[in-house]
Amino acid sequence: MSIPAKVKEQYISLIEEIKHHDHMYYVLDRPEITDAEYDQLFDRLLKIEEEYPGIIVPDSPSQRVGAEPSRAFKSITHRMRMLSLQKVISPEEFIDFDRRVKEGLGVVSDIAYTVEPKLDGLAVELIYENGLFTTGSTRGDGTKGEDVTQNLKTIRAIPIKLSDETAHKYPLLEIRGEVIIRKSSFERLNRKMLEQNFSPFANPRNAAAGSLRQLDPRVTASRPLIFYAYGISSVDLPALETQFKAMQFLKAEGFLVNEFVELVAGTEAVKNRFEKLAEIRPRLDYEIDGMVVKVNEFKEQVRLGEISRAPRWAIAWKFAAEEAETKVEEIIFSVGRTGVITPVAKLKPVRVSGVTVSNASLHNEDEMTALDLMIGDFVIIRRAGDVIPEVVEVLKEKRTGEEVRVAMPQVCPSCGTRTIRPEGEAAHRCLNSACPAQVIERLFHFASKEAMDIEGLGGKLAAQLVESNLVKDPSDLYSLTKDALLPLELMGDKRAQNLLNALESSKKRPLPNIIVALGIFGVGETAARILAESYGTFDKLYNSSLDELMTIEGIGPVIAQSVIDYFANPGNRKMISKMETAGVEFPPYQIKRQKSAISGKVFVITGTLSAPRDTFKAIIETAGAKVSGSISSKTDYLLAGTDAGSKLEKAKGLGVKIISEEEFNRLLKN
Repeated sequence: MSIPAKVKEQYISLIEEIKHHDHMYYVLDRPEITDAEYDQLFDRLLKIEEEYPGIIVPDSPSQRVGAEPSRAFKSITHRMRMLSLQKVISPEEFIDFDRRVKEGLGVVSDIAYTVEPKLDGLAVELIYENGLFTTGSTRGDGTKGEDVTQNLKTIRAIPIKLSDETAHKYPLLEIRGEVIIRKSSFERLNRKMLEQNFSPFANPRNAAAGSLRQLDPRVTASRPLIFYAYGISSVDLPALETQFKAMQFLKAEGFLVNEFVELVAGTEAVKNRFEKLAEIRPRLDYEIDGMVVKVNEFKEQVRLGEISRAPRWAIAWKFAAEEAETKVEEIIFSVGRTGVITPVAKLKPVRVSGVTVSNASLHNEDEMTALDLMIGDFVIIRRAGDVIPEVVEVLKEKRTGEEVRVAMPQVCPSCGTRTIRPEGEAAHRCLNSACPAQVIERLFHFASKEAMDIEGLGGKLAAQLVESNLVKDPSDLYSLTKDALLPLELMGDKRAQNLLNALESSKKRPLPNIIVALGIFGVGETAARILAESYGTFDKLYNSSLDELMTIEGIGPVIAQSVIDYFANPGNRKMISKMETAGVEFPPYQIKRQKSAISGKVFVITGTLSAPRDTFKAIIETAGAKVSGSISSKTDYLLAGTDAGSKLEKAKGLGVKIISEEEFNRLLKN
């Protein structure tokens, strides 16, 4: 069907008008028309698109909502890692950061910094190709995130299309920022949830994260999410020399940029901005937990580089933890998957840093004794790092004499087995591996995403499976049938079948994930990957010796002994055998390496290079070599960039060959 020129003209005009009002409402918070008038514009747009489907363009406002629900989120690898920020909590610590920046740049003059509030939301990345928003993802682990493109398109504070000039000048743009929900919107959302008989969200951050990760974009669209942009890849924008100019560019392109972004110079100016931000924090309509400070010049950021998962050129200056007074109503004892018994204070619910807190871990007997804590005490609590609730102080002056002292239990509260406190440890333990509480925690760990990734198996279901005697160890999961599952609480036919499907899929997990799932004490994701890579097959790891384990870089004596103890345990051996019988695969694991001039060599990387160290590490490992974190007599090459530190001196002392990035590239070509 041909589209009349007049209709095309009206259609384009409507798109621009709706975009303008979206920007005024969602970004500038200055609506120019009523909701009813806005709806009339949108209805006119939809009618044209319904009559002329061929007219629809990718950046039409109608394309923000309406995609079918996704079954799962795909994984996306970030072009450049989304780094975490190191934290400081005092002026002295910030001055120390400033000193390191000056030393790294070789200057003594004041450093120019861009400062802005640290929003408490969910970090995301947006990719624009030829001016069109094409892909959006969560931060994830920094290297890979979840593809939430369709959900991000529902956020009207995110432009679907950039200006023609920008699209022409920058065919590829990577923009990062924070998805949040304002406090006022959060209160309205929770009222709506309660009216619909749903559980309210705990805090705005949880609400934002949960809303963005909805499998149905239409649900996300119904939530009051907004997006604050805070950065652009300097690789994509060589014409912009500074962070502050990048923020101005984002604002000009229609993004919401925080109103308190400012360019300052020197530690005193940064300190003044931090104090002012702390003063106005209670009056802001969004949650913040500190201030982000970034070296302003992009070229200086590149020179400073990064360490591990954090840049050297930025810091998060966190506010002091907010504190609140409440009462200890009870002290209970929880049992973890390794048998550790932890005292937990049950508190009269109180709001701290925007979250309702009703529990606080007391860690162990020594901690409880040091606090001199009793049931009935009034206490001061805070959220350590604005995350974990902890008891800071007992208000002994408020005691009435009716408080009750509690001792660590002599028997396990779950199974009744006598507890012990091993010499040299702070924790009490239950050594009964069949203890129901331990089995529940082990099931929950076994099913986690980092392990066997059994979707639908949460803590409540794990408890039901154990209490019903259906599961005594994780291997029993693979013997479950639909008939056995259906009598469980809230277990319908579809949910039971989904769980059985997830269990079947979990039989083909990579070897590092299986090692994590076993729950070997001290063996997390990193150690599991090292073990899988070092041994290649599960059988070799299963039959390894302590001497072999001790030679593996990254596996210390504690983990090595833990691995030996685990596989020596008859119960663990039986569980592994049952997993194999049930069809769980223990696939070999090997990084695909090429043969090259550096195959078999050991590298150490130091200093600032033209790309992040992880990039060079991947190149080296793919070429058949290994990367170590420390210099030793076994090191073959030190790849040294600018501002190399102590590793360079140590390499010289040991006679290790030192090569530049240019020499490294020549070596690879050979």
